[in-house]
Amino acid sequence: MAQIKDAAVLKAVAHPVRRRLLDVLRVDGPAMPSVLARVTGQAVANVSHHLRVLAEAGLIEEAPELARNRKEHWWRMPDRSISWNVADFTGDAADLAAADAAEALGLQRQVELTASWLGSPASRDGEWVDSAFSTDGFLRLSPAELAELSRELQQVIDRFRDRPEDPEREPVFVFSRGFPARP
Repeated sequence: MAQIKDAAVLKAVAHPVRRRLLDVLRVDGPAMPSVLARVTGQAVANVSHHLRVLAEAGLIEEAPELARNRKEHWWRMPDRSISWNVADFTGDAADLAAADAAEALGLQRQVELTASWLGSPASRDGEWVDSAFSTDGFLRLSPAELAELSRELQQVIDRFRDRPEDPEREPVFVFSRGFPARP
């Protein structure tokens, strides 16, 4: 897992098109800009620009060994998992704003994916209807216990992350959050 500690890198993540490109590369693996443009509904030139920004930030890299000729440019994520801790960016107001923007964009992406699922016919019938889940609850935890819960949830996700390709397996989005709150 790549741990982001540089605000410039975090600013590269905090853009909706770049976040979507990272998601596609994370799920589908290496791709060319034309394929990424088709999947994201963006113009190839726009995708190429955002890929350069992500590459400059070190979040993606070219995969020249996949090209069949000089015209093909393939991109991949060297580390398919990235994370950051807002606490690493509290020393500077601009850095904190970048961290807050990245967090807000992440939450927006999570809500969009959830809303898309809930609005789809597959959410009401078919084999996934009994498998999809939503859970929440209020727990009484100390900061140390919440950190422990976070580590354990990440360990569970990591166990399932890199399973081999199988016709019965589809990309599945899983997210969880834990934070102090009052009902």
